[in-house]
Amino acid sequence: MTVKTTLSFTDRHHDFLKSKVEQGVFATLSAAVAMAIEQLIEDEVHRTNALEAISSVIAKRMETPKSEFISGERIFSNALQQLGSDQTE
Repeated sequence: MTVKTTLSFTDRHHDFLKSKVEQGVFATLSAAVAMAIEQLIEDEVHRTNALEAISSVIAKRMETPKSEFISGERIFSNALQQLGSDQTE
C-alpha cells in the first residue's frame, strides 16, 4: 500500500535527493526517501540486536559468583609494572 504525504526538506537535502535522481541512482525523489527510511529501519534492527547481545553478556556476567572475580590490581599488575619500567628508562 502506498500512502501519500507531504515532506519538507532543507535546500541541501532537496538538492542532494534531486542530484541522485538526475544521476539515475533513484527513479524518483520518493524512491530515494523510501530507501533512506529502509536504511534507518535496517540500522535500528542492527542496533537492537547489538544491544540485546550486550545485555545478554552483561546479565550472564552478573551471575558470576564473587569468588570468581579477579581484582583490578591483579588484572593490571603486569601493565602497571611495564608502565613503571618504561618511565624509569
